[in-house]
Amino acid sequence: MLTTSFALMNGVWNSPLALLPIAVLAAYLGWKIVEFIPLTRRIIERREGAQ
Repeated sequence: MLTTSFALMNGVWNSPLALLPIAVLAAYLGWKIVEFIPLTRRIIERREGAQ
């Protein structure tokens, strides 16, 4: 059972098509976390206000 899951994960990590949705999800969640943190939100608002 454990060997099967390792083989399956190895196949997923070697496939660029399988990694693409994971990368997109990670980028989206990273952006949401940056917006949630008050300090970074203030920095973003200052940049947008200066333009």
